[in-house]
Amino acid sequence: MYSLELIINLIIITLLIPTIIYAYRLNHSLKILRENQNSLAQLVNALNEATFKAENSIPKLKSVTEHSSEGLKEVVDYAKELKDDLLFINERADNLADRLENAISTSRTEVKSEKEKASSATINEPELPNNRSEAELELLKALRSIK
Repeated sequence: MYSLELIINLIIITLLIPTIIYAYRLNHSLKILRENQNSLAQLVNALNEATFKAENSIPKLKSVTEHSSEGLKEVVDYAKELKDDLLFINERADNLADRLENAISTSRTEVKSEKEKASSATINEPELPNNRSEAELELLKALRSIK
């Protein structure tokens, strides 16, 4: 019987050695897990704080956006009014330029016809009609001095 007890004790010892090694590794893994659990808890707290701040910032951001959009809308409306005014001024300027061009071409043809009349009548200086305005007379003088 003595040998049977020895064999049983040896089997128990051989089984206890891997159990002790496994328990040591398990203890080490649990220690690492506890350390990481603290850092994970800190990370979760930091994430909760960031989420809270973001949620509180959303209404402020909305109000700033609405305020900015109102200011931008006013600027855009004013720009549209200016655009309409500029289009109107541009149309008037085009019409005025067309009228001025017609008046100049008419004056040139009149000057040419007067010069032809003057050269055929052998008069050195053509007579200016009395019914013309002062601006037309100055324009005619300027045209004669060019040619």
